Amino acid sequence: MAEKKPNKLKARLPRGLADRGPAEIAATRAMVETIRAQFEKYGFEPVETPAIEYTDALGKFLPDQDRPNEGVFSFQDDDEQWLSLRYDLTAPLARYVAENYQHLALPYRSYRFGYVYRNEKPGPGRFRQFMQFDADTVGAPTMAADAEMCMLAADTMEALGIPRGQYVVKVNNRKVLDGVMDAADIAANKRLTVLRAIDKLDRLGVEGVRQLLGTGRKDESGDFTKGAELTPDVADFIITNSGGDEGFAGKRKDGGVEIFPQTAGKAALTSDVLEAGKKELAEIEKLCREAGYGPDRIRKDNSVVRGLEYYTGPVYEVELLIETKDEKGRPVRFGSVGGGGRYDGLVSRFRGEPVPATGFSIGVSRLQAALTLIGKLDAKPPAGPVLVTVFGPDSVPQAQKLTATLRGAGIRAEMYLGNPKRGVGDQLKYADKRHAPCAVIQGPDEKVKGEVQIRDLIAGAAPSGAAEREEHLKKQAAAQTAVKETELVAAVRAVLQEHGLA
Repeated sequence: MAEKKPNKLKARLPRGLADRGPAEIAATRAMVETIRAQFEKYGFEPVETPAIEYTDALGKFLPDQDRPNEGVFSFQDDDEQWLSLRYDLTAPLARYVAENYQHLALPYRSYRFGYVYRNEKPGPGRFRQFMQFDADTVGAPTMAADAEMCMLAADTMEALGIPRGQYVVKVNNRKVLDGVMDAADIAANKRLTVLRAIDKLDRLGVEGVRQLLGTGRKDESGDFTKGAELTPDVADFIITNSGGDEGFAGKRKDGGVEIFPQTAGKAALTSDVLEAGKKELAEIEKLCREAGYGPDRIRKDNSVVRGLEYYTGPVYEVELLIETKDEKGRPVRFGSVGGGGRYDGLVSRFRGEPVPATGFSIGVSRLQAALTLIGKLDAKPPAGPVLVTVFGPDSVPQAQKLTATLRGAGIRAEMYLGNPKRGVGDQLKYADKRHAPCAVIQGPDEKVKGEVQIRDLIAGAAPSGAAEREEHLKKQAAAQTAVKETELVAAVRAVLQEHGLA
């Protein structure tokens, strides 16, 4: 009887997640260091919070429903307490500040970065795990703190290589939106649904927002999102008055711009909360202008909403205005790559007293994709380590010694750890796959002479066309030089300096 073959486990990545290789990780590191330097220039200091929080710390600020596992990934621990993976970096900060309130210098200025998790349906550009980088000021009640966040956003975009005119920081105020909803007499239990509908303007356009304000919308996959169930007249009123004096502008899928006509008319929107919102916006604008940040960098935009409920005042978004094409030649506009706002009630939930706070968050994963596509981040794999080859098992101790010498001098190096019987040619193929800048070769002849061969793998790289072969052979010959073993470090360092890697 034939033996049954063992079942082979299928290797598969869960939907909405992504693996990352050396090139992408190196690009993230470079980008994060640029952001970190900018945030520290503004006086923010680092803090870390864990990826898991008690679910009630997230509370009603969960993205969709006030219960575990709706919008967040949740589980129970051994004493039946509900825990959740963090949805953003703001709610954990609020818990941290409340828990350490007596020991912090107020205003408390901090930054943090890391992965956040969304239990939502994945799609193009929408992941269940992605990285954010936040800066927050807790304990500052004035609009100067919000104006500073907008300035920080603008300065960070330019530090990352995005020139003026190719980004804009858009500012609005939740109080203005609250005033509009007051005038429309929107019930309290529908307001968050209304805000989230408006927040999807860039992605769905005006008609998509209208559907979400009404009975609901079915997406291209057939999934249905229930709407706010406003009447058509009330929905029109919200759309018209939320968009400023020119109506509610949005982008259609064909790339054109549509302006919703003023069919609903303007109401006498004179509520105290709306006027307070307008006053705060005017103050932020004044502070930014006096600091030298013009409307080409920071400006008011009544369509900015932000989809989370905890915002209580100014809200802001950074939008990239760059238009490019994807790998299939289709036009791409990146839209929002970061945002934030004032959340005066979030820390107060733990403290039972007013604690003003405001913050700004960069969507690192989304911004990295944009910067890579427009050539502001290097998408090439980073240079690998110097490879020290081996000539059979007997040469391993000496090869290890040479490797240790390079490492001791601060040079990235590895000894070939595959089958030591494989020839140098195979080892150099491995070096190419590792993107090694050079290889160290010491055969029996070199060992007797006390020498090593240094092979410059960048200068001696294979040509793309056969016509260049003769020139390549000359380069390859020149790319390998013999030096004394005592000159190993200097020779390798010279190759690295030649290619800008030292």
